[in-house]
Formats: sequence, C-alpha cells, structure tokens
Amino acid sequence: MFDSFLSQLHDDIRQRGGQPAAVPEGLELCQSDKSGGTIESWLWNVPGFRRWRVTRLDAGESLQVLNSVAYPEHSLDHPLMGVDLLWFGARQKLVAVLDFQPLIQDNDYLERHFTGLKALHERFPELNGEETMRSFDPNQYFSPWLLFCRGGAQEAQGSLPTAFDAFLAAYWSMHDQAVGQSALSPSDVEKLQDAYDVYSAERDPAHGLFTSHFGKEWSDRFLHEFLFPASQPA
Repeated sequence: MFDSFLSQLHDDIRQRGGQPAAVPEGLELCQSDKSGGTIESWLWNVPGFRRWRVTRLDAGESLQVLNSVAYPEHSLDHPLMGVDLLWFGARQKLVAVLDFQPLIQDNDYLERHFTGLKALHERFPELNGEETMRSFDPNQYFSPWLLFCRGGAQEAQGSLPTAFDAFLAAYWSMHDQAVGQSALSPSDVEKLQDAYDVYSAERDPAHGLFTSHFGKEWSDRFLHEFLFPASQPA
C-alpha cells in the first residue's frame, strides 16, 4: 500500500547523502507466526540529523503501516519529522498523521519553523481533521497544523500521495532555511528529544498492534531499543 511512499522517502534520504546505519540485531526484520505479517526497519545517518528511522509493516490486505521519525542534530532546534500512515484494508480505513513535531510550544519557535506546514494545512483541508488523537496530548510534540486524517480509499489514493510529496519538500525546505538559527542550546535540544522518546514510548498505540503480531518480548525490545531508544530504563 505504501511502497511508493517508502521509496520516495528513501530516495530523498539518499539524495541528501544519507548512509544506512545498523539496526539493533534482531529488530531489522521480523515475520509474524500468527498473521504472516512482516515488519522491516531501516536506520539512516543523514547530514544534519542524528537519527532517522523508518519502519514498514506489511500484513497483506488486513494492515499496512509506514512510520518514520527524523531527529535533527542536537545543535539544531528544528522540529522532528513524524510520519505515521496506517491502512486497514478490511475496513477500507486510512489513518494518516504527517507533522513537524515541535520541541516546544512557543510562539516564536512556531513562527520560525512552521510556515511551510501552515501552508499545507490550508492546501489540504481534507487532511486537517479536528478529531483528537486518542493516545496523545495534542499540545505536546504535535503542532497546530499537523496533517491528520481518518478517511478511506478516496483520501488514501487521492490527496494523500500529493500531500506526502509536498510534506517532505516542506520539511526539507524548513530544515535548510533554519540551519544556524537555533534558539535552544544543544543540551536543551538533547533533553527535549529524550523527553519526546519517553513520552512517546509511554503512549504509543502501535505497541499493542506490534505485540499482537510479533509477541510482547520482541515488541518491547522494538519499542525501547529502536523506536524510542532514550526511553530505555537506566
């Protein structure tokens, strides 16, 4: 379902000089004994970013998932890039979240980094649904202009591919324009990015989904060692 999105994301990363990095052993690929679904993950070293992860879950017609989070270098106070796309084939249901995830909810910060996303929010009204995401506080690590949709095949095959293209372009543009303009110290950025991992690991709704396909032991490792490594217990 999302192979073209995955290819575009990886092509963009390579064009930016991205190099593959090692995924923790045993977490790069897993096949479910229950559903036959396969989950595959990639980790990238990209100039300007300290970590960029990508995951695809292919469970055939029942479920398709594409998830990615990019963490800028600590010397940059840029928002994280978050992509979460889910397609439930049996119900013909799409859940899509595309966002520049802010480190802080400060007006000056939002003014500096979110011009491009604001424009996309206006351009794609079908992807700026106001329904609250149930597992998260929308005022923490989500922007007021996130592209969010609970839709169907019309959105999945119509507006979403165009919006995804525009979203990636807007994020790269924001990143390029904001280099050298950090208002937060590297130590503050590090603390805020680590807090994002802890917060997200506590609330990630996909953990239950992964557990149902791949078992609790593997999914717990995946959550703390790959998805949100700063959440690992000390």
